[in-house]
Amino acid sequence: LATAGSSVRLTVSVDGAASSGAGEHGYGLLGMAERAHLLGGHLSAGPVNGRGWQVVAELPRTKTT
Repeated sequence: LATAGSSVRLTVSVDGAASSGAGEHGYGLLGMAERAHLLGGHLSAGPVNGRGWQVVAELPRTKTT
């Protein structure tokens, strides 16, 4: 988790084999990307370094009162 200026970035990385998740219900990465977009941010996901997987969400920060 990191903050920079007006945004916050959450990075989740897995180094190794992952299950396919086949047969599970839900919206997975598509749902996370849609939620990030609704908040004015974006989400990227994909393989890294030839092995493993990474998901990065960057969202705008909001001021609290």
